[in-house]
Amino acid sequence: MRKTGKSGVEEQAKKQEHLGLKEFAREALWETVIFSGLAYAQEALEAERSAICGERYARLTDREAMRSGHVASSLTLGGRRVKIRRPRVRGAEGEVSLPSWQEWSSRDPLGQRAVEQMVVGVSTRRYQRSLEPLPHSVQVHGVSKSAVSARFVVGTANKLAALMKRKLSGLKLLAVMIDGVHFAEHMVLAAVGIDLGGNKHVLGLREGATENAAACKELLADLAERGLPTERALLFIIDGAKGLRKAITDTFGTRALIQRCREHKKRNVAEALPERMRAQARSTMSQAYATADPKRACQLLENLARSLEREYPGAAASLREGLDETLTIMRLDLAESLTRVLSSTNLIENLFSRVRDMARRVRRWQGGGMILRWTAAGVLEAERNFRKIAGYRDLAKLDAALRAHDATLDNRKQAA
Repeated sequence: MRKTGKSGVEEQAKKQEHLGLKEFAREALWETVIFSGLAYAQEALEAERSAICGERYARLTDREAMRSGHVASSLTLGGRRVKIRRPRVRGAEGEVSLPSWQEWSSRDPLGQRAVEQMVVGVSTRRYQRSLEPLPHSVQVHGVSKSAVSARFVVGTANKLAALMKRKLSGLKLLAVMIDGVHFAEHMVLAAVGIDLGGNKHVLGLREGATENAAACKELLADLAERGLPTERALLFIIDGAKGLRKAITDTFGTRALIQRCREHKKRNVAEALPERMRAQARSTMSQAYATADPKRACQLLENLARSLEREYPGAAASLREGLDETLTIMRLDLAESLTRVLSSTNLIENLFSRVRDMARRVRRWQGGGMILRWTAAGVLEAERNFRKIAGYRDLAKLDAALRAHDATLDNRKQAA
């Protein structure tokens, strides 16, 4: 039973006193660590100055540099900058850099820290509150909303630049997924590759107004320039945009095997039907795709199109458009788990859900550059947690099918 009366009050008071002592000890230890670290930095810099200039007041005939007082500077500490008085040294040709200071100042983790905080959901206004508090006597700066925002811009710009310079020639890619997501008036196309080992790789991003052929072609041209092979067969999983399909065939020709996203196809057909018929249509399409027999699946889907044609010709036309390409993966006779992954662009949609979650506080997108920077930060953060795709052990079978496709094309070319 819960204690009441005087004994209960005394026990509660003891608990509060114990917690207070623990908090006091923690703060005291933290302050000791901070002040010891700053004192060490100051002593290390003074020792280096003495090694260069000699001991203070020493009479040296071969002195090459001399003390030049101190200057107000700052060092990075725990996600902000703290003020420190830096000793200066001057030589015949001007100021001499102290080795430790040169090393410390060449590394600036603040940009990375700002990006990481934004990625995990900390706003620029709350950035300072997310940091471990420092003793009041330590002067800090670089934690204002504008300072954090500026570092985030620089940090995400660096991430975007690094992503767009990745070399792809060393990847044994078998499949490439491409899909686009709208942000305000802008469209961001993303390409994700799957290699022979089942690993996923973010290949590139491209911003445009729509998924038109020009934007898609620019994305593919950039991937090819960075090493994506165009001379061998690849499986492309796309959402069905005509501009994207045209860009792929223009770039890769008959080497490209195109798989239309089945989820997009179901969605497009359902949206062309009244609410009462959508569930049934989706169920029929799912049953057709589950047959694992391309001929049987094609027959079931065509039956559905005929049943819709009279009253809902738009839905029937949507179903028939690119229908054959929704069955491409089925003809490769892969394991069910791998077929499920490679029959839709859900992987990219899940990737963009991470970006949307990270950017949920953004009220106004200030142009395509900002959108690309945020997208790069989001997809690279998600990439850190990538796992192998389901059914990856069957990817050798996909590789064999792609090489057989190459051989068939080569034989036709020779015969011609």
